[in-house]
Order: sequence, then structure tokens, then C-alpha cells
Amino acid sequence: MTEKQKKVLKLSIAFAVSFAIYPAANAMHIMEGYLPVGYCIAWGVICLPFLVKGFFNIKKQFQENRKAITMLAMAGAYIFVLSALKIPSVTGSCSHMTGTGLGAILFGPSTVSILGIIVLLFQAILLAHGGLTTLGANTFSMAIAGPFVAYGIYLLCRKCKVNKMAGIFLAAFLGDLFTYCVTSIQLALAFPSTHGGVFASALEFLGIFAPTQLPLAVVEGILTVLIMMALENYAKPELKSIGFFKA
Repeated sequence: MTEKQKKVLKLSIAFAVSFAIYPAANAMHIMEGYLPVGYCIAWGVICLPFLVKGFFNIKKQFQENRKAITMLAMAGAYIFVLSALKIPSVTGSCSHMTGTGLGAILFGPSTVSILGIIVLLFQAILLAHGGLTTLGANTFSMAIAGPFVAYGIYLLCRKCKVNKMAGIFLAAFLGDLFTYCVTSIQLALAFPSTHGGVFASALEFLGIFAPTQLPLAVVEGILTVLIMMALENYAKPELKSIGFFKA
């Protein structure tokens, strides 16, 4: 790592810590003030390497192809709109589509971590959806864990010669569901059950999320497929410019 990159990493640590102790505001995703301070800081620090990597990925992509900003902005807008359509699910959180599968398929998961934290930050400040103290936890579940699983599933489907659109559906569908698996674990770690501990608590949270999140994940998978079909029909040059059709 260069000296410049080390400085950026140090600044990102300071950024995460400063937000982890920010005053409360009413919000959802995992809402403001719902997690203990130690968990807020820990999740923020865990996110930092992914965010730094994502920043340098975006910087490199813009240096190689400035036209990629249009597709990147589209992916960010898609994440913002879908993740803002929330359905109350359990005290302290909510169910909603994430929209991160599309960005992960187009740009890779590290890049989506930057898009995701920007979306979460705007939602927390402008829509009271999520929170500043819980920004690290929400970023890890929605902008890191979900996109990495979605991208992994997409690559696996390509390697196994699965139909492209079926692979895209599975990537978006499972990436969405995994986001809520991670959220359930995050809540369970902070609030373990008195009978059964973290594991029992995680199962309880998953059981409450499932009725709303399963159909939402299906819808997100279908939407992602439809958008990819439209892009392949009407934005093929843009897809080629970001290397989507490369083996």
C-alpha cells in the first residue's frame, strides 16, 4: 500500500469513528440508537477495508473510462429507490429490497460498497431511514455482505453454464436474502436470547423477517433481470465500455 493510500485508510478510520458516536436521530434499516456503541464502532471499522478498496476501484475505472459514471450513477439511483421502499418488519428494523445485486453484477462488489454507504448516508440524513450510529452495521449487511454473495452467485452460475438471466435472478434474489441473514445476526449479537443465546435470537429475527423479505427478494430478482434485459437491448455500448461482456 502506498503512503497516499495509507493516509486515505487512516482518514476512513477517523470517518467511521466520528459517525459511530454521532447524536441520535429517528430512523430505520437498523434504526438510530438501536445498537450499543461498541457494536456501532466495530461494524464501522470492519467496513473500512472494503470501502477503501471500493474507492480505489472506482478511481481506477474513471481513469480508464470516464463514461462509466453514467452506469455507476444509474446503479446508485437503483439502490437508493429500492432500499427506500421499506415495509416495517420488526422492532428496530424493516424489510425492503436492496438493489445492490445489479451494481455487483455490473461493477463488482467492492464498488457497490461505496454506492451503498452513500445511499445509506443520504437515507439516514434526508429520509430518517437507517441511522448515523448504525451506518457501519447497515453498510456491512446491505452494501458489503449482500453484494459479495450476489457477485459470487453470478460468477458461479456463469462457470456452471447456467442461463444468464437465471443466474442474474439468483444473484439478486440470494444477495437480498443474505443481507437480511447478516442483519439478523447483527441484531442477535447485540441482543442474544436469554434462552439459547445468539443462535436462538438470530432464528427469531430471521423468522420475523422471512414473511416479508422472501417475496421482496423474488420481486428484486425479477426487476434486476428486466433491467439487465433492457440494458442489453438499449445500452450495449455502455455495457461493453465497463467490460460486462468480457469472459
